[in-house]
Amino acid sequence: MEEKILDQFENEDGDQLKARHGCVTAWLILVIVVNAITVFTYLFFSSAIADALPGQPSTIMLMAMGLVGILNIIFAVMLFQWKKVGFYGFIGTSVLAFILNIMMGLGMMQSISGLIGIGILYAILQINAKNGRTAWDSLE
Repeated sequence: MEEKILDQFENEDGDQLKARHGCVTAWLILVIVVNAITVFTYLFFSSAIADALPGQPSTIMLMAMGLVGILNIIFAVMLFQWKKVGFYGFIGTSVLAFILNIMMGLGMMQSISGLIGIGILYAILQINAKNGRTAWDSLE
C-alpha cells in the first residue's frame, strides 16, 4: 500500500511528479475569475467607470486595463502549466497597471495596492505540496 502512495509522485524514470497545494490551485482559479470579471467590466462598462473616476480617463486607457486583465488570465494559465514566465508576466502587468492607474488619476496608495498581489502570489507559490516541494520549485 505504501509503495502505491509513493508511486503517484514518481514517473517511469523515478523522477518526482509536480504537485501543487490546493491553496495554489484555488488562488490561480480566483485570479482567473476576478480578471475575467474585470475584463468584462472594463470592456462593457467603460463609460460608467470613466464617469466615476476623478480624471475621467479615456476609453483607450480603460481598454488597456482590460488588456491587462486578459494578460493576467493568460499568465495564470501559464502558471497552471508550470511556466515560471507566468509569474514574471504578472510582475509586468502589475507595473503596467500601476502606471495606468497613476495616469488615470488614482491616488498613489490605490495604485500601489495592486503591486501587493505580486507578493501574495509569490508567497502562495511557496506553500509545500504533498511531495514536499513548493510550486515555485516546480516551475520551469
